[in-house]
Amino acid sequence: MEHAGPSNFGEERIDKLQREAFEYFLHEVNPDNGLVADNSQPGTPASIASVGFALPVYITGVERGWMTRADAIERTLNVLRFFYNCPRGTASDDSGYKGFYYHFLDMESGRRNGRSELSTVDTGFLLAGMLTAAVYFDRENEDEHEIRTLADEIYRRADWKWACNGGATVTHGWKPATGFLRYRWEGYDEASLMYVLALGSPSFPIPPESYSAWCSTYKWKKIYGHEYIFANPLFIHQYSHIWIDYRDIQDAYTREKGIDYFENSRRATYVQQQYAIKNPKEFEGYGENFWGLTASDGPGWTTRNFNGRKQSFFDYTARGAPFGPDDGTVAPWAAVTSLPFAPEIVLPTIKNFKDVYPQITGKYCMKSSFNLSFSGEEDDVWISPYHFGINLGPIVLMCENYRTGLIWKLMRDCQYIKNGLLRAGFKDGWL
Repeated sequence: MEHAGPSNFGEERIDKLQREAFEYFLHEVNPDNGLVADNSQPGTPASIASVGFALPVYITGVERGWMTRADAIERTLNVLRFFYNCPRGTASDDSGYKGFYYHFLDMESGRRNGRSELSTVDTGFLLAGMLTAAVYFDRENEDEHEIRTLADEIYRRADWKWACNGGATVTHGWKPATGFLRYRWEGYDEASLMYVLALGSPSFPIPPESYSAWCSTYKWKKIYGHEYIFANPLFIHQYSHIWIDYRDIQDAYTREKGIDYFENSRRATYVQQQYAIKNPKEFEGYGENFWGLTASDGPGWTTRNFNGRKQSFFDYTARGAPFGPDDGTVAPWAAVTSLPFAPEIVLPTIKNFKDVYPQITGKYCMKSSFNLSFSGEEDDVWISPYHFGINLGPIVLMCENYRTGLIWKLMRDCQYIKNGLLRAGFKDGWL
Protein backbone atom coordinates (compact mmCIF):
# COMPACT_ATOMS: atom_id res chain seq x y z
CA MET A 1 0.00 0.00 0.00
CA GLU A 2 1.27 3.47 -0.80
CA HIS A 3 1.90 5.45 2.36
CA ALA A 4 0.87 9.08 2.16
CA GLY A 5 1.59 11.43 5.00
CA PRO A 6 4.30 13.59 6.51
CA SER A 7 7.77 12.16 6.05
CA ASN A 8 8.84 13.41 9.47
CA PHE A 9 6.49 11.06 11.29
CA GLY A 10 8.46 7.91 10.59
CA GLU A 11 7.77 4.19 10.46
CA GLU A 12 9.54 3.77 13.79
CA ARG A 13 6.90 5.89 15.55
CA ILE A 14 4.09 3.78 14.14
CA ASP A 15 6.04 0.68 15.12
CA LYS A 16 6.37 1.96 18.70
CA LEU A 17 2.66 2.83 18.82
CA GLN A 18 1.74 -0.67 17.63
CA ARG A 19 4.17 -2.42 19.94
CA GLU A 20 2.93 -0.55 23.02
CA ALA A 21 -0.71 -1.41 22.18
CA PHE A 22 0.32 -5.04 21.52
CA GLU A 23 1.63 -5.36 25.08
CA TYR A 24 -1.91 -5.14 26.48
CA PHE A 25 -2.70 -8.54 24.95
CA LEU A 26 0.34 -10.10 26.57
CA HIS A 27 -0.39 -8.90 30.09
CA GLU A 28 -4.15 -8.27 30.54
CA VAL A 29 -5.00 -11.90 29.91
CA ASN A 30 -5.65 -15.12 31.81
CA PRO A 31 -2.98 -17.45 30.42
CA ASP A 32 -4.98 -20.54 31.38
CA ASN A 33 -8.03 -19.83 29.20
CA GLY A 34 -6.81 -17.03 26.94
CA LEU A 35 -9.53 -14.61 28.06
CA VAL A 36 -8.60 -10.94 27.64
CA ALA A 37 -9.75 -8.27 30.09
CA ASP A 38 -12.20 -5.70 28.81
CA ASN A 39 -10.05 -2.97 30.37
CA SER A 40 -7.12 -2.51 32.72
CA GLN A 41 -9.19 -1.80 35.82
CA PRO A 42 -8.51 -4.47 38.49
CA GLY A 43 -11.26 -7.08 38.66
CA THR A 44 -12.71 -6.28 35.24
CA PRO A 45 -14.36 -9.13 33.29
CA ALA A 46 -13.21 -10.46 29.95
CA SER A 47 -14.68 -9.04 26.76
CA ILE A 48 -15.22 -11.56 23.98
CA ALA A 49 -14.57 -8.78 21.44
CA SER A 50 -11.16 -8.17 23.04
CA VAL A 51 -10.44 -11.89 22.64
CA GLY A 52 -11.45 -11.63 18.99
CA PHE A 53 -8.99 -8.79 18.49
CA ALA A 54 -6.26 -10.62 20.41
CA LEU A 55 -5.98 -13.52 17.97
CA PRO A 56 -4.92 -11.44 14.92
CA VAL A 57 -2.87 -9.23 17.28
CA TYR A 58 -0.80 -12.32 18.13
CA ILE A 59 -0.37 -13.03 14.42
CA THR A 60 0.86 -9.47 13.94
CA GLY A 61 3.25 -10.03 16.83
CA VAL A 62 4.71 -13.10 15.11
CA GLU A 63 5.15 -11.25 11.82
CA ARG A 64 6.76 -8.27 13.58
CA GLY A 65 9.11 -10.47 15.65
CA TRP A 66 7.50 -9.44 18.94
CA MET A 67 6.62 -13.01 19.90
CA THR A 68 7.41 -16.50 18.67
CA ARG A 69 5.07 -18.55 16.53
CA ALA A 70 5.07 -21.18 19.29
CA ASP A 71 3.90 -18.62 21.87
CA ALA A 72 1.15 -17.39 19.54
CA ILE A 73 0.04 -20.98 18.90
CA GLU A 74 -0.13 -21.71 22.63
CA ARG A 75 -2.19 -18.57 23.33
CA THR A 76 -4.48 -19.23 20.37
CA LEU A 77 -5.09 -22.84 21.40
CA ASN A 78 -5.93 -21.76 24.94
CA VAL A 79 -8.65 -19.50 23.53
CA LEU A 80 -10.05 -22.04 21.10
CA ARG A 81 -10.07 -24.92 23.59
CA PHE A 82 -11.85 -22.75 26.13
CA PHE A 83 -14.62 -21.63 23.75
CA TYR A 84 -14.98 -25.13 22.32
CA ASN A 85 -15.40 -26.75 25.74
CA CYS A 86 -17.02 -24.03 27.89
CA PRO A 87 -20.56 -24.56 29.26
CA ARG A 88 -23.20 -23.63 26.70
CA GLY A 89 -26.90 -23.73 27.42
CA THR A 90 -29.81 -21.86 28.95
CA ALA A 91 -28.47 -21.66 32.51
CA SER A 92 -27.93 -18.08 33.66
CA ASP A 93 -24.23 -18.64 34.29
CA ASP A 94 -23.32 -20.59 31.16
CA SER A 95 -20.70 -19.09 28.85
CA GLY A 96 -22.81 -19.21 25.72
CA TYR A 97 -25.78 -20.63 23.88
CA LYS A 98 -26.69 -21.48 20.27
CA GLY A 99 -23.11 -20.86 19.16
CA PHE A 100 -23.01 -17.32 20.59
CA TYR A 101 -21.24 -16.11 23.72
CA TYR A 102 -21.96 -13.61 26.45
CA HIS A 103 -20.48 -10.17 25.90
CA PHE A 104 -18.63 -10.31 29.22
CA LEU A 105 -17.22 -13.41 30.92
CA ASP A 106 -15.57 -13.90 34.29
CA MET A 107 -11.81 -13.85 33.73
CA GLU A 108 -11.21 -16.92 35.88
CA SER A 109 -14.21 -19.20 35.45
CA GLY A 110 -15.11 -18.07 31.93
CA ARG A 111 -18.80 -17.99 32.87
CA ARG A 112 -21.27 -15.19 32.13
CA ASN A 113 -20.45 -12.01 33.99
CA GLY A 114 -23.34 -10.20 35.66
CA ARG A 115 -26.39 -9.70 33.48
CA SER A 116 -24.53 -9.30 30.20
CA GLU A 117 -26.24 -10.30 26.99
CA LEU A 118 -25.50 -13.12 24.58
CA SER A 119 -24.00 -10.75 22.01
CA THR A 120 -24.35 -11.39 18.29
CA VAL A 121 -21.97 -8.66 17.10
CA ASP A 122 -19.30 -9.35 19.71
CA THR A 123 -19.49 -13.04 18.88
CA GLY A 124 -18.89 -11.94 15.29
CA PHE A 125 -15.63 -10.23 16.26
CA LEU A 126 -14.63 -13.30 18.26
CA LEU A 127 -15.33 -15.65 15.35
CA ALA A 128 -13.51 -13.37 12.91
CA GLY A 129 -10.42 -13.55 15.12
CA MET A 130 -10.65 -17.33 15.18
CA LEU A 131 -11.02 -17.55 11.41
CA THR A 132 -7.97 -15.30 10.97
CA ALA A 133 -5.97 -17.75 13.06
CA ALA A 134 -7.31 -20.67 11.00
CA VAL A 135 -5.98 -19.07 7.80
CA TYR A 136 -2.63 -18.02 9.22
CA PHE A 137 -1.70 -21.23 11.04
CA ASP A 138 -1.57 -23.36 7.90
CA ARG A 139 1.30 -25.73 8.63
CA GLU A 140 0.89 -29.48 8.74
CA ASN A 141 1.54 -30.16 12.40
CA GLU A 142 -0.71 -31.25 15.25
CA ASP A 143 -1.13 -27.87 16.94
CA GLU A 144 -1.86 -25.85 13.81
CA HIS A 145 -4.23 -28.52 12.56
CA GLU A 146 -6.08 -28.28 15.89
CA ILE A 147 -6.35 -24.50 15.50
CA ARG A 148 -7.93 -24.89 12.07
CA THR A 149 -10.29 -27.64 13.24
CA LEU A 150 -11.51 -25.89 16.39
CA ALA A 151 -11.96 -22.50 14.70
CA ASP A 152 -14.03 -24.10 11.97
CA GLU A 153 -16.23 -26.07 14.36
CA ILE A 154 -16.83 -23.09 16.66
CA TYR A 155 -17.80 -20.90 13.68
CA ARG A 156 -20.21 -23.53 12.39
CA ARG A 157 -22.07 -23.64 15.71
CA ALA A 158 -23.42 -20.08 15.50
CA ASP A 159 -27.15 -20.33 14.69
CA TRP A 160 -27.66 -17.09 12.81
CA LYS A 161 -31.20 -18.03 11.78
CA TRP A 162 -32.15 -18.36 15.44
CA ALA A 163 -30.54 -14.98 16.14
CA CYS A 164 -32.95 -13.32 13.70
CA ASN A 165 -35.88 -14.32 15.94
CA GLY A 166 -38.31 -14.56 13.04
CA GLY A 167 -37.35 -11.21 11.52
CA ALA A 168 -35.24 -10.24 8.54
CA THR A 169 -32.40 -8.57 10.46
CA VAL A 170 -30.23 -10.00 13.22
CA THR A 171 -31.13 -9.15 16.82
CA HIS A 172 -28.60 -7.56 19.18
CA GLY A 173 -28.71 -10.57 21.44
CA TRP A 174 -30.51 -12.67 24.01
CA LYS A 175 -30.75 -13.16 27.78
CA PRO A 176 -31.79 -16.39 29.51
CA ALA A 177 -34.38 -14.73 31.77
CA THR A 178 -36.04 -12.41 29.25
CA GLY A 179 -35.25 -13.80 25.79
CA PHE A 180 -34.26 -11.72 22.76
CA LEU A 181 -33.32 -8.09 23.13
CA ARG A 182 -35.76 -5.76 21.40
CA TYR A 183 -33.09 -4.04 19.30
CA ARG A 184 -31.91 -5.30 15.91
CA TRP A 185 -28.85 -4.55 13.84
CA GLU A 186 -30.44 -1.89 11.67
CA GLY A 187 -29.02 1.39 10.42
CA TYR A 188 -25.42 1.56 9.26
CA ASP A 189 -23.38 0.23 12.17
CA GLU A 190 -20.49 -2.04 13.16
CA ALA A 191 -22.45 -5.15 12.13
CA SER A 192 -21.16 -5.33 8.55
CA LEU A 193 -18.63 -8.06 9.39
CA MET A 194 -21.27 -9.92 11.43
CA TYR A 195 -23.68 -9.98 8.48
CA VAL A 196 -20.93 -11.29 6.18
CA LEU A 197 -20.15 -14.08 8.66
CA ALA A 198 -23.85 -14.89 9.01
CA LEU A 199 -24.30 -15.04 5.23
CA GLY A 200 -21.19 -17.20 4.79
CA SER A 201 -22.12 -19.78 7.41
CA PRO A 202 -22.16 -23.34 6.02
CA SER A 203 -24.54 -24.48 8.78
CA PHE A 204 -27.05 -21.75 9.75
CA PRO A 205 -26.82 -19.02 7.09
CA ILE A 206 -29.19 -16.09 6.91
CA PRO A 207 -30.67 -15.36 3.46
CA PRO A 208 -29.40 -12.52 1.22
CA GLU A 209 -32.70 -10.78 1.95
CA SER A 210 -31.48 -10.22 5.53
CA TYR A 211 -28.52 -8.25 4.24
CA SER A 212 -30.76 -6.25 1.90
CA ALA A 213 -33.06 -5.50 4.85
CA TRP A 214 -30.08 -4.16 6.80
CA CYS A 215 -28.92 -1.98 3.89
CA SER A 216 -32.45 -0.60 3.48
CA THR A 217 -32.07 1.08 6.89
CA TYR A 218 -28.97 3.11 5.88
CA LYS A 219 -29.02 6.91 5.90
CA TRP A 220 -27.19 8.67 3.06
CA LYS A 221 -26.16 12.20 4.04
CA LYS A 222 -24.13 15.09 2.71
CA ILE A 223 -22.10 16.76 5.46
CA TYR A 224 -19.37 19.38 4.93
CA GLY A 225 -19.43 18.52 1.22
CA HIS A 226 -18.94 14.78 1.79
CA GLU A 227 -21.69 12.36 0.72
CA TYR A 228 -21.56 9.08 2.60
CA ILE A 229 -23.44 6.36 4.46
CA PHE A 230 -23.88 8.09 7.75
CA ALA A 231 -22.96 6.99 11.26
CA ASN A 232 -21.88 9.35 14.04
CA PRO A 233 -19.23 7.40 16.04
CA LEU A 234 -15.97 6.69 14.23
CA PHE A 235 -15.64 3.05 15.38
CA ILE A 236 -18.64 2.10 13.21
CA HIS A 237 -16.57 3.05 10.15
CA GLN A 238 -13.58 1.02 11.36
CA TYR A 239 -14.32 -2.26 13.13
CA SER A 240 -15.46 -4.41 10.22
CA HIS A 241 -12.66 -2.96 8.08
CA ILE A 242 -10.09 -4.50 10.40
CA TRP A 243 -10.87 -7.86 8.78
CA ILE A 244 -12.43 -7.08 5.41
CA ASP A 245 -10.64 -5.20 2.64
CA TYR A 246 -13.53 -3.20 1.20
CA ARG A 247 -11.41 -1.40 -1.39
CA ASP A 248 -12.90 -1.67 -4.89
CA ILE A 249 -15.64 -4.15 -3.97
CA GLN A 250 -19.28 -3.06 -3.96
CA ASP A 251 -22.67 -4.37 -2.95
CA ALA A 252 -25.90 -3.19 -4.59
CA TYR A 253 -26.19 -0.17 -2.30
CA THR A 254 -22.67 1.14 -2.85
CA ARG A 255 -22.81 0.42 -6.60
CA GLU A 256 -25.88 2.65 -6.80
CA LYS A 257 -24.07 5.40 -4.89
CA GLY A 258 -20.82 5.07 -6.84
CA ILE A 259 -18.74 4.43 -3.72
CA ASP A 260 -17.21 1.56 -1.78
CA TYR A 261 -17.16 1.12 1.99
CA PHE A 262 -13.46 1.98 2.23
CA GLU A 263 -14.07 5.34 0.54
CA ASN A 264 -17.11 5.75 2.77
CA SER A 265 -14.91 5.41 5.85
CA ARG A 266 -12.40 7.86 4.37
CA ARG A 267 -15.14 10.45 4.01
CA ALA A 268 -16.41 9.79 7.53
CA THR A 269 -12.88 10.40 8.81
CA TYR A 270 -12.75 13.74 7.00
CA VAL A 271 -16.14 14.71 8.43
CA GLN A 272 -14.70 14.15 11.92
CA GLN A 273 -11.77 16.41 11.16
CA GLN A 274 -13.98 19.10 9.63
CA TYR A 275 -16.27 19.02 12.66
CA ALA A 276 -13.27 19.55 14.95
CA ILE A 277 -12.06 22.46 12.81
CA LYS A 278 -15.51 24.10 12.95
CA ASN A 279 -15.75 23.26 16.65
CA PRO A 280 -19.32 24.54 17.07
CA LYS A 281 -19.27 24.05 20.86
CA GLU A 282 -15.85 25.72 21.22
CA PHE A 283 -14.24 22.85 23.12
CA GLU A 284 -10.60 23.16 24.11
CA GLY A 285 -8.04 21.68 21.72
CA TYR A 286 -10.36 20.82 18.83
CA GLY A 287 -8.88 21.51 15.43
CA GLU A 288 -7.21 20.14 12.32
CA ASN A 289 -4.99 17.76 14.29
CA PHE A 290 -7.22 17.15 17.29
CA TRP A 291 -10.25 14.93 16.67
CA GLY A 292 -11.62 11.42 17.22
CA LEU A 293 -15.16 11.08 18.53
CA THR A 294 -16.27 7.52 19.11
CA ALA A 295 -17.51 5.10 21.77
CA SER A 296 -15.20 5.94 24.66
CA ASP A 297 -14.72 6.47 28.36
CA GLY A 298 -15.60 9.92 29.68
CA PRO A 299 -15.30 12.14 32.75
CA GLY A 300 -18.69 11.14 34.20
CA TRP A 301 -22.39 11.95 34.12
CA THR A 302 -22.42 15.52 35.37
CA THR A 303 -23.05 19.13 34.38
CA ARG A 304 -20.55 21.94 34.76
CA ASN A 305 -20.15 25.54 33.68
CA PHE A 306 -18.09 25.85 30.52
CA ASN A 307 -17.61 28.98 28.41
CA GLY A 308 -20.50 30.66 30.19
CA ARG A 309 -22.95 27.81 29.63
CA LYS A 310 -24.14 24.64 31.31
CA GLN A 311 -22.33 21.74 29.65
CA SER A 312 -23.29 18.09 30.14
CA PHE A 313 -20.50 15.56 30.43
CA PHE A 314 -20.81 11.80 29.99
CA ASP A 315 -19.26 8.56 31.18
CA TYR A 316 -18.70 5.72 28.70
CA THR A 317 -20.92 6.45 25.70
CA ALA A 318 -20.90 6.49 21.90
CA ARG A 319 -19.78 10.00 21.04
CA GLY A 320 -19.90 11.12 17.43
CA ALA A 321 -19.65 13.90 14.87
CA PRO A 322 -21.27 16.06 13.72
CA PHE A 323 -24.51 15.36 15.60
CA GLY A 324 -23.05 14.24 18.91
CA PRO A 325 -23.18 13.50 21.66
CA ASP A 326 -20.05 15.57 22.22
CA ASP A 327 -18.71 16.76 25.56
CA GLY A 328 -15.17 17.64 24.50
CA THR A 329 -13.85 14.10 25.01
CA VAL A 330 -11.68 12.74 22.24
CA ALA A 331 -10.29 9.22 21.81
CA PRO A 332 -6.83 9.24 20.20
CA TRP A 333 -7.14 5.55 19.29
CA ALA A 334 -10.11 6.41 17.07
CA ALA A 335 -7.95 8.70 14.97
CA VAL A 336 -5.16 6.09 14.78
CA THR A 337 -7.59 3.39 13.63
CA SER A 338 -8.51 5.51 10.58
CA LEU A 339 -4.88 5.38 9.42
CA PRO A 340 -5.52 3.21 6.32
CA PHE A 341 -8.33 5.50 5.16
CA ALA A 342 -6.71 8.92 5.44
CA PRO A 343 -3.05 8.80 6.52
CA GLU A 344 -2.53 12.36 5.30
CA ILE A 345 -4.71 13.69 8.14
CA VAL A 346 -4.25 10.86 10.67
CA LEU A 347 -0.45 10.98 10.93
CA PRO A 348 -0.30 14.71 11.84
CA THR A 349 -3.06 14.07 14.39
CA ILE A 350 -1.15 11.23 16.02
CA LYS A 351 1.95 13.43 16.10
CA ASN A 352 -0.03 16.23 17.74
CA PHE A 353 -1.49 13.93 20.40
CA LYS A 354 1.87 12.35 21.19
CA ASP A 355 4.03 15.48 21.10
CA VAL A 356 1.73 18.14 22.56
CA TYR A 357 -0.04 15.98 25.17
CA PRO A 358 2.59 13.59 26.57
CA GLN A 359 0.42 13.13 29.67
CA ILE A 360 -1.98 10.92 27.67
CA THR A 361 0.74 8.33 27.07
CA GLY A 362 0.01 5.36 29.30
CA LYS A 363 1.28 1.89 30.07
CA TYR A 364 -0.12 0.63 26.77
CA CYS A 365 0.28 3.15 23.97
CA MET A 366 -2.11 6.04 24.71
CA LYS A 367 -4.87 6.34 27.29
CA SER A 368 -8.28 5.65 25.80
CA SER A 369 -9.66 9.20 25.94
CA PHE A 370 -9.13 12.65 27.40
CA ASN A 371 -10.93 15.97 27.78
CA LEU A 372 -9.37 19.43 27.98
CA SER A 373 -12.70 21.16 28.70
CA PHE A 374 -13.93 19.27 31.75
CA SER A 375 -12.28 21.33 34.46
CA GLY A 376 -12.35 24.71 32.78
CA GLU A 377 -8.71 25.15 33.81
CA GLU A 378 -6.30 25.21 30.91
CA ASP A 379 -3.64 23.03 32.55
CA ASP A 380 -6.00 20.52 34.19
CA VAL A 381 -6.85 17.66 31.82
CA TRP A 382 -9.27 14.81 32.47
CA ILE A 383 -7.67 11.57 31.27
CA SER A 384 -9.26 8.14 31.35
CA PRO A 385 -7.40 6.06 33.93
CA TYR A 386 -7.93 2.83 31.99
CA HIS A 387 -6.87 1.09 28.82
CA PHE A 388 -9.48 -0.90 26.81
CA GLY A 389 -8.84 -4.00 24.72
CA ILE A 390 -11.36 -2.94 22.07
CA ASN A 391 -9.38 0.29 21.58
CA LEU A 392 -5.88 -1.17 21.54
CA GLY A 393 -6.63 -4.15 19.27
CA PRO A 394 -7.77 -1.87 16.43
CA ILE A 395 -4.61 0.24 16.81
CA VAL A 396 -2.37 -2.80 16.30
CA LEU A 397 -4.42 -4.22 13.45
CA MET A 398 -5.22 -1.10 11.46
CA CYS A 399 -1.62 0.11 11.73
CA GLU A 400 -0.65 -3.28 10.31
CA ASN A 401 -3.20 -3.08 7.52
CA TYR A 402 -1.80 0.36 6.67
CA ARG A 403 1.77 -0.93 6.70
CA THR A 404 1.44 -4.37 5.07
CA GLY A 405 -2.25 -5.23 4.59
CA LEU A 406 -1.59 -8.37 6.68
CA ILE A 407 -5.08 -9.02 8.10
CA TRP A 408 -6.81 -8.07 4.85
CA LYS A 409 -4.60 -10.48 2.89
CA LEU A 410 -5.29 -13.33 5.31
CA MET A 411 -9.06 -12.82 5.24
CA ARG A 412 -9.15 -12.70 1.45
CA ASP A 413 -8.15 -16.36 1.74
CA CYS A 414 -10.98 -17.18 4.17
CA GLN A 415 -13.62 -18.97 2.11
CA TYR A 416 -16.39 -18.14 4.59
CA ILE A 417 -15.69 -14.40 4.24
CA LYS A 418 -15.65 -14.73 0.45
CA ASN A 419 -18.89 -16.67 0.45
CA GLY A 420 -20.54 -14.14 2.74
CA LEU A 421 -19.49 -11.20 0.59
CA LEU A 422 -20.69 -12.92 -2.59
CA ARG A 423 -24.04 -13.78 -1.02
CA ALA A 424 -24.34 -10.14 0.08
CA GLY A 425 -23.99 -9.15 -3.57
CA PHE A 426 -20.43 -7.84 -3.54
CA LYS A 427 -18.57 -7.87 -6.86
CA ASP A 428 -15.35 -6.73 -8.53
CA GLY A 429 -11.98 -5.95 -6.95
CA TRP A 430 -10.17 -8.82 -5.25
CA LEU A 431 -13.36 -10.95 -5.32
